[in-house]
Amino acid sequence: MTYLLFKNLVQTDLRKRSTGKTWKELKSDLALLSDRPCPEWTKRLEREIGLIRRKGTGRELVWSVKKKR
Repeated sequence: MTYLLFKNLVQTDLRKRSTGKTWKELKSDLALLSDRPCPEWTKRLEREIGLIRRKGTGRELVWSVKKKR
């Protein structure tokens, strides 16, 4: 999978749910193969689409994107 495809899938999916999703939910819903997100790609998503990761329950991080203005 290329970064561009990953970015588009994640961005589209997160925009559908304003409360965000965990990596586990994204992985399942988008049929992603990686057990963990690539740190370089995650940093790029923060810059390019406004990805926000906040603490969820336990050790989970909830991913969401900044709302469009």
